[in-house]
Amino acid sequence: MATVVITQPMLFPWPGFFEQLMLADTYIYLDDAQFSKGSFTNRIQVLRGPARSWMTIPLAGKGSFQTISALQAAGDAWKASHRALLCQSLIGAPFLDDALAIFDAVYRRTSLLELLIASIEEPARYLGVGSGCIVARSSALGVDGTSWRRVRDLVRQAGGTRYVTGHGAARYLDHAAFAEAGIDVAYMAYSRTRWPQPGGAFTPYVSILDLIARTGPAARDHLNPATIPWRDFLQQEALTS
Repeated sequence: MATVVITQPMLFPWPGFFEQLMLADTYIYLDDAQFSKGSFTNRIQVLRGPARSWMTIPLAGKGSFQTISALQAAGDAWKASHRALLCQSLIGAPFLDDALAIFDAVYRRTSLLELLIASIEEPARYLGVGSGCIVARSSALGVDGTSWRRVRDLVRQAGGTRYVTGHGAARYLDHAAFAEAGIDVAYMAYSRTRWPQPGGAFTPYVSILDLIARTGPAARDHLNPATIPWRDFLQQEALTS
């Protein structure tokens, strides 16, 4: 079974994303999707003590009506402020230098799209994740369309027989149409494995850099990818809604 994962480029995603990447035979950056304000494309949460704070790249023109590949940052002062915020967030973490080395390697990019892609690929390299999968960009695949139809056709173009996705896709996927195309749909069963964080509380919904800074080479041991069949997932969602 050839598994395809498709997501938009994102700024230093949370560990659950890397569990999804671990399952991919082919991973596709949806780089020509229209930017959605409030998405995780240009922002991620970091800890500030026991609380969370957003680390956000300010966008020229606020990104309105632009594809992700066309986005540009507003100036570059945010790079220094992000580093300062990260140092404050991770103060005392035993592997802070590892996290900062990844951060610095990513933030040397001048293209915002390349920076966002590096925000995935540099941590993945440290974790030893995704090295065996085929990586592509949707803008280079010549697949038109919108919504679930384009996703289905991208999976089919990549030779996929299984599509593994995050939970938000349940709102718009036509699961029967995927089945008719010979594509099985599975949703992530994120492990949310705990790691040490300050203040006694724990949240998995912060940047992968938090996990790396606090656990170092053991970070991958906290990633335990699993999926749930789409019918079971929808039934589960119906019971909890």
